[in-house]
Amino acid sequence: MSDGCIAIDWGTTNRRAYRLDADGGVVETVRDDRGVLAMAADEYPRDIAAYRTRWGSLPVIAVGMVGSTRGWREAAYVPAPAGLADLAAACLRLEDDVTIVPGVAVAGARHDVMRGEEVQALGAVAAGLVPPDALLAQPGTHNKWIALADGRIADVTTAMTGELFALLKGHGILAGMLDGPVGDGDAFRAGLRRGAGARDLPAALFEIRASVLLGARAPEDAAAFASGLLIGADVGARDDVAGRTVHLLANGALADLYAVAIRQRGGEALPIDSHAAFVAGVHALQELIR
Repeated sequence: MSDGCIAIDWGTTNRRAYRLDADGGVVETVRDDRGVLAMAADEYPRDIAAYRTRWGSLPVIAVGMVGSTRGWREAAYVPAPAGLADLAAACLRLEDDVTIVPGVAVAGARHDVMRGEEVQALGAVAAGLVPPDALLAQPGTHNKWIALADGRIADVTTAMTGELFALLKGHGILAGMLDGPVGDGDAFRAGLRRGAGARDLPAALFEIRASVLLGARAPEDAAAFASGLLIGADVGARDDVAGRTVHLLANGALADLYAVAIRQRGGEALPIDSHAAFVAGVHALQELIR
């Protein structure tokens, strides 16, 4: 049996490193803001050496944007459908017992990609947190919809919902109008209703400004309405939410808002522990690649 590994979830702006024991248990976790945008190419070996100084000379499994064109070394995408065995077979093995896990791509009538979320989704199956056939969502700057079939990632859809809200808040004609609180309430739910199934989203966004100027909406409600509008459009674009469980790979305020939207569309939102899912995915990968 191995002594475990060092698992690194290396994102764009942040990273989280785990010392895992031989059974996949978490011994210690360290989080910082050394995402790939803060890294130079020659700094990756130095930082990995620092983790090994802290935790011992263990194998390193790196997941996420570290394997992108912006990261350290590119690990080519694995085409969907993809399971843990497919990821393991396509891992990029570097010198000094460092492994970079590839992302997953969808290509055909439309195109999509992801890096990092695939380990969480497949780890959730491995840990028994979700069934082999399931719909997952991971709200964030870019919300990921992940469809699982037979324990493999069958489809991926990325929605730039959070980024759109940030852009609208910081730039353009709505800048200065979206500084109010965002939370569940009448304004947010009105936005959900307006956004669900909206085929005129650009026009609906301008309505935010017009409704405030004309006194139809309180200025302090504009941000919550805008958030509901965008989340409503995101969730409302799915035809596979009503009557089923959507497993949320997230927690916190944004996940709570998505849960409201999913329930409003006739689905059930079930939060799962994304960190536990990640750890389970890495442990399963280590068993396959060692």
